[in-house]
Amino acid sequence: MKAEAAERRELDLGDPMLTHIDHLIVVTDDLEAAQRQCIALLGRSPSWAGGHPAFGTRNVIFRLANTYIELLAPDGEGPVADALAVYLAEHGPGLYALALGTEDADAAVVRMRERGLSPTEPVEGLAHDDQSGAFRRFRNVWLPEKDTRGVRLFVIEHLSEPELLPLALPVAGPEAVVDRLDHVVVMTREPDRAIDFYGDQLGIRLALDRTFENRGLRLLFFRLGGTTLEISAPLRADADLGAGDAKVESDRLWGVAYSVPDARAAHSRMLEAGLEVSDIREGHKPGTRVFSLKGNLLGVPTLVIEPVSD
Repeated sequence: MKAEAAERRELDLGDPMLTHIDHLIVVTDDLEAAQRQCIALLGRSPSWAGGHPAFGTRNVIFRLANTYIELLAPDGEGPVADALAVYLAEHGPGLYALALGTEDADAAVVRMRERGLSPTEPVEGLAHDDQSGAFRRFRNVWLPEKDTRGVRLFVIEHLSEPELLPLALPVAGPEAVVDRLDHVVVMTREPDRAIDFYGDQLGIRLALDRTFENRGLRLLFFRLGGTTLEISAPLRADADLGAGDAKVESDRLWGVAYSVPDARAAHSRMLEAGLEVSDIREGHKPGTRVFSLKGNLLGVPTLVIEPVSD
């Protein structure tokens, strides 16, 4: 057992209940336009485009090396479609939900309940790809927002072969396209509560807890399956959580950072694709180069990072 625990730490997997950040859901009211924007952003073509017959939704998926991005839109009737319509009416397009992967949904439910959470029972889902005719099966376990402080978060167990959702093919040179999700950002006013939830109850390893006075932030970096979940807490009580309202108290799933092999090549490609981007600058981590997408493309604040060379 000690050897297995040491191996998990080395591989950065954290608690075996959860294995990785499985995917992010971006909700939209114009799936075709969002697909075009995502191709321009990632430099990749979709891995999947179809729907969920039982949910009343349609989706387009882009699989990266370590996760996938799902564009989701209401398309008909159903509880999920209704919830998306309400969200879009109130907030507009944006980052909607975070999915964490597990190999055993039933065991994950038991473990979360032992740790004081209130997950649903696993619910089976079915997705259909229009072009190939393939179906994918999965099981979702949702956590109530009272547990997550307002973040839509669920655990997913995939039942189908992973080959049914292939890597999104590049439409430009490999140095210029997004290869992986570097991190996803959650904003909070209660970082210690976040440690309790993400660390103790979900079992995700806390890799960094540091206060940056010059930036007015306390940052928590949780690592799961080689990807970072960044919890950002403003030091000022009157600062907002990226929602434009300093009175908002609940946590907020806020933004993303993507990794590219070459920031200059990716910057040029995005400019040629018609995206508005900032100038390239040195990142906070020495040796990195970064730039931002202007205008919150897809309704999501987005950073692009060239990581430190090996």
